[in-house]
Amino acid sequence: MSPLDGSGAPGVIAPRDAAITIRGLAKAFGGQPVYSGFDLDVRRGDILAIFGPNGCGKSTLINMAAGLLSVDGGTILYDGREVREVRIGYVFQNYREALFPWIRAADNIRYPLRRMGLPKREIEARLERLSADFRVRFDLARYPYELSGGQQQLVSVMRALAVEPEVLFLDEPFSALDFETTLDLRALLQAVLKRLGVTTLLVSHDLEESIALADRLLMLTRRPTTVADDLPVTLPWPRTSTTLSDPGFVALKRRCLTVFEAAVAGRPVDGAQA
Repeated sequence: MSPLDGSGAPGVIAPRDAAITIRGLAKAFGGQPVYSGFDLDVRRGDILAIFGPNGCGKSTLINMAAGLLSVDGGTILYDGREVREVRIGYVFQNYREALFPWIRAADNIRYPLRRMGLPKREIEARLERLSADFRVRFDLARYPYELSGGQQQLVSVMRALAVEPEVLFLDEPFSALDFETTLDLRALLQAVLKRLGVTTLLVSHDLEESIALADRLLMLTRRPTTVADDLPVTLPWPRTSTTLSDPGFVALKRRCLTVFEAAVAGRPVDGAQA
């Protein structure tokens, strides 16, 4: 049997099992449906980027998956388990409100580990590993309000990963940061996520960011939300600023723009996956 698959066929990589299975998802606000009978599978270890028109329910989708928002119908399962049985991490868009301002940055990262009841030695070991992974050069003994926006968001990312999540949710994590800081954080995050193999759902309003960070890009329509297209992103890792000018990247971005414009206009796209 080939070490690459379970089929005995050399060089053929067998599909990975779904880490997240969504079936028949339904959600409405004020009687207006956002999702109705929505299905989705997310493979274990994939980074899935979710992109679509404003108000289509991107954040709503990951908030339901993370258990932060109730569903009106359907199921969201993690290898057959409900979200309360799964270790998750969540990075919010607004880093200023996500961190506890009255405790130091390091204690923000330690906080969920203490809640888990881990021994001090393990907590400190995880903090040291994360500091090394993200090449932290600032003082984690400072309070959040003493840090720059990028440093605060990095602390938020470290806190989310400190629990060693099975699934990580990123809700527009770089939208409030400048371009230089975004590039730095993006490079660090992709390296850590690919090394750890964390199943990740990313919501972003930035198409280039969505492509650069994803194994797969899910394009959504306007409400009631359906899948406009489901695109594999096969660009090699690591992805750097030069990736943005790679012919494969440019072609994929062009395709995504075509799908997005059709989704905004409410018309179908030739060749799009339903």
